[in-house]
Amino acid sequence: MAEYVLHCMAQSGHSYKAALMLELCGADWTPKWVDFFNGETRTEEYRKTVNEMGEVPVLNHNGKLLTQSAVIMDYLFEKFGKFGWENEDQRREVLRWTIFDNQKVSGLIGPLRFMRTLAKTGETEVTKFLDGRSKSALAIMDKHFDGNAFAVGAKPTIADFSLCSYLYYDGELGFDVGAYPNVTTWLARIKSLPGWKHPYDLMPGHPLPDAK
Repeated sequence: MAEYVLHCMAQSGHSYKAALMLELCGADWTPKWVDFFNGETRTEEYRKTVNEMGEVPVLNHNGKLLTQSAVIMDYLFEKFGKFGWENEDQRREVLRWTIFDNQKVSGLIGPLRFMRTLAKTGETEVTKFLDGRSKSALAIMDKHFDGNAFAVGAKPTIADFSLCSYLYYDGELGFDVGAYPNVTTWLARIKSLPGWKHPYDLMPGHPLPDAK
């Protein structure tokens, strides 16, 4: 049995953050598919034995359960010493960009993609709002990556894996990430890291049974 087991699903960008870091760290890990779309995370058993919050990802490290992607990545940095910070100023910057991602990037693009591509709600006032806010966040990132190779410093960190999490789902967002050239260049830098894999190649559950 692998040392690390990640409860996840291919459609989850938050799961991808943890899965990508595990893969790039060279961890002995395996994904465990969670059937979110048929309600597994809402069951009493899942919430009692895996995650009381009813979410993915969940990392099981030799019986120790960790939830929330930022917490999992922080734990992996502690274990592997990779993709973290070099000093206290960088630690705070990693935290700043990770919070920004959770509030303004994956925290908005994730629900937008879910509504447009997975739930297929059509365009609504909600998708219009999420679309506008997502594009505003990407514009901030595009300006930041004009002159910055990565989110913090000259090397990839947890912050990069957090920020990129939903941006590799090509064609599923309902807008063109290519409109932000510095963001796309940054995504290419991450993609060139040894061991990088697309979320659909890294985690199980794709395609969905009703995918056309």
